[in-house]
Amino acid sequence: MRAVAASVTVVATSGPGGRYAQTVSSLSSVSADPPTVLVCVSRSSPLAAALVTNEVFTVSVLAPHQVHIAESFAGRLQEDQRYDFGCARWAHLLTGVPVVEGGAAAIDCRLGGVTEVGSHIVVMGAVLASRAEGQPALTYRAGTYGTHKPQ
Repeated sequence: MRAVAASVTVVATSGPGGRYAQTVSSLSSVSADPPTVLVCVSRSSPLAAALVTNEVFTVSVLAPHQVHIAESFAGRLQEDQRYDFGCARWAHLLTGVPVVEGGAAAIDCRLGGVTEVGSHIVVMGAVLASRAEGQPALTYRAGTYGTHKPQ
């Protein structure tokens, strides 16, 4: 899978199960009618349990200038900078869950279903709101960040 380019996203949730966010590269559209997306999250991540408990989440598609946000929510920075909500500016759409400002796109979802597959959960999200920011999307392939510019 290292040869496949993927968008770089931050999946966030907030509610009774806690406030968590994590860098995820497994975003996919499932259906246009009704609008539905899926993301895959490791079952060992605190985000997984929080998503199920909170039943709402956002997906922020990052832009090329937001590599530091991707690195923070991937846990790759120094300990005091890992999973640090202070590394980005945040906004809110319908659910109240934070989305990263200034990225390529933002998607606000209500939990539509969860399936366990191996070490991960596949989380379906019914899209409640979305917006495109007009920025190119940050991509990741073979351990390297790149860019996909809209035409």
